[in-house]
Amino acid sequence: MSTWTIRLAERRDVNELMGIEHAQFPEPWTKNMLLEEITNEETRRYTVAVMKDTIIGYLGVMFVFDELHVNTLGTLPGFEGRGVATSLLVDAWRDARERGVVRATLEVAASNQRAQELYFRLGFQPVGIRKNYYEKSHEDALVLWADIEPDEDPARPVRPTLDS
Repeated sequence: MSTWTIRLAERRDVNELMGIEHAQFPEPWTKNMLLEEITNEETRRYTVAVMKDTIIGYLGVMFVFDELHVNTLGTLPGFEGRGVATSLLVDAWRDARERGVVRATLEVAASNQRAQELYFRLGFQPVGIRKNYYEKSHEDALVLWADIEPDEDPARPVRPTLDS
C-alpha cells in the first residue's frame, strides 16, 4: 500500500492544485485566488498530500478567531475513498488545537453526497442551508459545524477519526 505525506502548500504547487480544482469542482477557483490563499499565511493554512512527487489532495482552511473554516478540499481523481481527505482534515484538526480553535465550519453542495458522508463521519452536523450558494449552478449548500474537542493526551488519537 502506498502512503503519502502532508506538507504546507507552496506557490510552486498551484498548477497541480488547479488540475484538481478543474477535475473535481463545477466552479473551480482561479489560479490567482489559490495563489492569494496559499500565500496568506496569517489567516490561511493550505496543505497538500504528496505521493511520489505528485499532489494527490489538498485542503485549504481559514482561521477566524476561535473557528476554522474549510475553504476547499480536493482529491486527485482516482484517489477518492483512500483516506486522503480524512488525513488532511486530521492534520488540520491537530493544527487547530494548537491554535486554540474550538469549532469548525464549512459549506458543501447539497448534491455532494460523498463529501457529506465524509464530513458527517468526522463529526460535522448540518445547521442550515445557504440558498443558491454556488454562483453558476445556483445550487444550495449545506452549512455544517463540528466541535474541535481539546485533547489533553497527545498520544490519544485526535478527532476527526474514522472510528465514529
